[in-house]
Amino acid sequence: MTTMKEQEKIQEQFKARMNEDDLLNCMRCGFCLPTCPTYIESGYKESHSPRGRIALMKAVVDEVIEPDEDFERSLELCLGCRACEPVCPSGVNYGHLLEDARDIINQNKKHSLPARIVRKTVFQGLFPHPNRMRGTVGLLGFYQRSGIQTIARKIGFLGLLPESLVTMEKVLPKVPTMKEMKNRPEYLPAIAEKVNRVAFFSGCLMDTMFLKTNDATMKLLQLAGCEVVIPQNQVCCGALHGHSGEKQTAKDLAKKNIIAFENLNVDYIITNAGGCGAFLIDYDHLLKDDPVWKDRAKDFKEKIKDISEVLVAVDFHQKVKLELPPQVITYQDSCHLRNVMKTASAPRTLLTGIQGVEYKEMKDADRCCGSAGIYNIVESEMSMVMLDYKMVQAKSSHATTIVTANPGCLLQMQLGIEREALSSKMRGVHIVDLLIEAVKQA
Repeated sequence: MTTMKEQEKIQEQFKARMNEDDLLNCMRCGFCLPTCPTYIESGYKESHSPRGRIALMKAVVDEVIEPDEDFERSLELCLGCRACEPVCPSGVNYGHLLEDARDIINQNKKHSLPARIVRKTVFQGLFPHPNRMRGTVGLLGFYQRSGIQTIARKIGFLGLLPESLVTMEKVLPKVPTMKEMKNRPEYLPAIAEKVNRVAFFSGCLMDTMFLKTNDATMKLLQLAGCEVVIPQNQVCCGALHGHSGEKQTAKDLAKKNIIAFENLNVDYIITNAGGCGAFLIDYDHLLKDDPVWKDRAKDFKEKIKDISEVLVAVDFHQKVKLELPPQVITYQDSCHLRNVMKTASAPRTLLTGIQGVEYKEMKDADRCCGSAGIYNIVESEMSMVMLDYKMVQAKSSHATTIVTANPGCLLQMQLGIEREALSSKMRGVHIVDLLIEAVKQA
């Protein structure tokens, strides 16, 4: 619970830092309402809509209301999917407003001791440090390979955890060994005729827990005629920090990444995770008030591309034979890939270019699945409501393969498959893993 003194500090910071133009640009037209999952699932509660949240922020700035628990709860419940932005006729940067508001609250509110310990451990002690990330994920790999996982399941130890975490434990990918995580390439030549020189943003979870997907990404780039550079001094993108009110750490990470990539003489910086790509492309906003970094951040942003865009641009799906056994596939959009990076058609173009498969569009494929970073952990109830809706649409498509373009979305869809007891009939897969599978089958 925030104290009166904390509320006063929060209100002062809202008045000083919130973008007045963006707050005033909202015309309250309501175009955002049908796109907002929390507005729909809360029973059309105005305070859980983008329009309503902006109105609340403006009311705090104008000292009409106090930034109390109800106000904070409204912001907490937002997924940050930014589906409201593409439909907004005024071009309101809702995602930026949300991140600023959460940062102000976090910096001026005293968290409980357990919360402070968790936040410091995760945001400061773990994600900014690649070696620590590998070590932590390596422990998960030891748990999987040593037999502890089997024992824990047999004796019912996992029953002590919340149901959503128990199910999530079942769908975690097989973690690579420490040797595999440490032995990463720094340069890969083009296999086909060279068309581009690119750098690859490998990420933190992607280069540990989802290492095979990263390997598949680099192989596709080579096959597409790309010379690939992988800077070893890159770090976490900072998305988790930026979305959770740890903006200063996000800025520090952004600066390290800009340094890592800016002198590589590449055409593009490639990402394979919608959440990472969307935050990387926002570095210019993140550092807009820093005269030393704002232009460097803009140059960095201009080179960010999702792998699907690059593959389509070089006609990969036409030059390389792609084939799979007969199956029905559908695609679940990554919210940030679609709404922030504006990439929606490229993944579908690649998928429909695979011989032997039948592509079926899922109803509301662009609606958030409820993953949203760590949302499915901290807001499990709402997340599962959204996942249940998504699984209804997935089953209606009669697909046997659900394709995604973001690790969080992938785990969420695999969680849905497990919850619906469909693992023998349906699978979830990252798009680059499916494309590599199609290359090998051809």
